[in-house]
Amino acid sequence: MEERQQHGSQRARGVRRTVARTLFALAGMFAFAFALVPLYDVFCEVTGLNGKVDTQGQALVAEEVDQSRAVTVQFVTRTSAGLPWNLEVETRQIRVHPGQSAEVGFAFHNTADSAVWGRAVPSVTPARANLHLRKLACFCFEEQRLQAGERIELPLIFQLTRDLPADVNTVTLVYTLYPVDRDEAALQARASGDIGGEA
Repeated sequence: MEERQQHGSQRARGVRRTVARTLFALAGMFAFAFALVPLYDVFCEVTGLNGKVDTQGQALVAEEVDQSRAVTVQFVTRTSAGLPWNLEVETRQIRVHPGQSAEVGFAFHNTADSAVWGRAVPSVTPARANLHLRKLACFCFEEQRLQAGERIELPLIFQLTRDLPADVNTVTLVYTLYPVDRDEAALQARASGDIGGEA
């Protein structure tokens, strides 16, 4: 009888240990999944993997233009569902020499009957070209707000550095428009608070 009770208590301890380990493993998996997106973004920013690009302007690199080589730069524009904007580029592709700066115009048009916030999210193909692409000015650095029916033109000024790998002859920049959910009332209240100062 005593042996049976001892065996039962050992079994109960074993079950508790298994449950505790399972819960610990589940908590660890949840924490890992939660941290995966920011870790991936940091990794992509450092390595240039998956064409992730900087979201701030960079300084022009003063280097001699490599006239012996020309690279085709293509521009692709897309609009995601839920954003009533059109995005057009003045030219679908240009040829640039590494070290040369170039400017291309983009036109945004809000087709909705109310003001809408949006953001252009860039990506670069091939991904390794991102390490050699310097954006001096880009509409993708910040969110845009267009009034009903408003149309604006904004420039992209960029440079491909001279150390772009020799086998990269074409670079594709893709800009995808996404809606930005902004609470207008909260923004106006914050703006009023900034003007009035602290109480």
